[in-house]
Amino acid sequence: MKEIIFILEEDLEGGYNARALSASIFVQGESIAELKNNIRDAIKCHFEHEEDLPKVIRLHQVTEDVFSYA
Repeated sequence: MKEIIFILEEDLEGGYNARALSASIFVQGESIAELKNNIRDAIKCHFEHEEDLPKVIRLHQVTEDVFSYA
């Protein structure tokens, strides 16, 4: 696997959530830096062999804007 993509969202209660699109990995963190470290740890636990680890981790941040039509 060359890369793995995570969808990153702000948690309503604070912090951040990230879930992988191509693997069953979900992580949380209080800051972006903590989230990135948790993602690395989760990837290391998820893939059994060193050669299966992705070389690139992509974070796609999702934001939501709500506004009135009128």
